Amino acid sequence: MHPRVLIAVAVLSLTVAHGQAEAPDHSPQPAARPAAAPSAALPPVAVPPPATTAPSVQGQPRPRPRPDVIPAQPAQPAQLLSSHPAPVTSPLPPPRPKITAAAEAPANKTAAAPATGPKPGTRGALCGDAALTGTVLAPIKGRVKGCSVAEPVSVEFVAGVRLNPAATLDCPTAEALKAWTLKGLQPAFSPRKVVELRIFGSYTCRSRNNTKGAKLSEHGKGKAIDVGAFVLDNGQTLTVLDNYNKTIRKAQGAACGPFSTTLGPGSDGFHENHLHFDTASYGYGPYCH
Repeated sequence: MHPRVLIAVAVLSLTVAHGQAEAPDHSPQPAARPAAAPSAALPPVAVPPPATTAPSVQGQPRPRPRPDVIPAQPAQPAQLLSSHPAPVTSPLPPPRPKITAAAEAPANKTAAAPATGPKPGTRGALCGDAALTGTVLAPIKGRVKGCSVAEPVSVEFVAGVRLNPAATLDCPTAEALKAWTLKGLQPAFSPRKVVELRIFGSYTCRSRNNTKGAKLSEHGKGKAIDVGAFVLDNGQTLTVLDNYNKTIRKAQGAACGPFSTTLGPGSDGFHENHLHFDTASYGYGPYCH
């Protein structure tokens, strides 16, 4: 009989004889082969499968044997999505719509507009001021040297007050008329409100007071306006000729500042039926009578 078999039988006999332990449910694993005792090939020995629980050492359970390492398999797409969700990113903006020829037309038209302002004949706000409305006029060239207006406008309404008829002025004079209307005219007539001004004169290519040989009038430059009457919100009309009262004189006095010249009844005998306002440049302050 083979030596290893004899040794196993001897050990088993000693254990039974002395009564030191009960026989296990399964045969123990064979001892390690002695390194110095070469022998011929042994016949296969049946080894029962390992128990589900490893034998204890000093009352403590031994850990289960480490399983053989199995090469990791590449994760499937579904696993990648579940374990590593894709980062949240903002959606791309929609593509910019194509610009058609019709959409480009307004921009091209604006670019081609003259730099000086609206074309002659344009109706609406004047001089870049919404309080002044009327029509843009073509440049005026008079028959006399200096009797011209480079950028005239036909003013129909000033701060909501109608001009009857419309007055042809340059923009600085139109702005002065607006300032007087808001800060001088309306406060002077309060609590009544002026809704219309009767205009006796605006642009006219003539000499001062229509006197032969006199200097060119400010009317010939688009810088003067003559007011002959005031129409109130209750329908009443007050004329300078017939109703030159305290209220009208107060309104006239308030024009000294916005305008550089103010004339009326008693000034020089030429303005008994109207108030004359202009924006002449004297270089020494306003001239108000």
